[in-house]
Amino acid sequence: MIWQNPPEELPFSSDHYERFWAAAQDLGMPVTLHILTGHGYMQKAHLRQGTEHYRSSVNIKLFEVMNSLFDLVFYQALDRYPKLKIVLSENEIGWIPFTLQQWGYYLGRHREREPGPRPDKLPNEYVADQLFATFFNDPIGAQYLSTWGQDACMWSNDYPHANSTWPNSRKVIANQLGHLPSEIRTKVLSTNVSRLYDFEIPS
Repeated sequence: MIWQNPPEELPFSSDHYERFWAAAQDLGMPVTLHILTGHGYMQKAHLRQGTEHYRSSVNIKLFEVMNSLFDLVFYQALDRYPKLKIVLSENEIGWIPFTLQQWGYYLGRHREREPGPRPDKLPNEYVADQLFATFFNDPIGAQYLSTWGQDACMWSNDYPHANSTWPNSRKVIANQLGHLPSEIRTKVLSTNVSRLYDFEIPS
């Protein structure tokens, strides 16, 4: 995995990344947008102190991954490369169904009168085919997995970082995923990731 923050002057709407998207598609290699993979977060260290630490840890990180996903969907990288797979890693998931719903709503209202690029499909139609996400502690997102993300979302624990659920991972899984049918829990805990990265789970 290469962890690199793209420069602010090269958003994912830029054609700078075309060769990269094409290579990732040809190799069958999912592209991960790890938490902090924004276009300015790492340059804003001065905002991550005192009270502003909380704004940075939630608002700014969410803003940047949301904008990155917007670029990929609305500027049609996913349409140009229909086998390209994007993974939103450790950004949690509760915000995703609402955001995709709102993008779809405004597309429906303004598609004919707003110029510029727009996706070929509704944003939520890319989920589980080209868009995937991981989470480790998101009770709100987990509550709705059976209705939108059961084939796209994957649980992780982020060990050994401070946000990790370790050593209480089993308790977190039970509390947040226990309401789901066993077949959906199995997808979220194992088979989605094996399908995405094309490896077999030992019996």
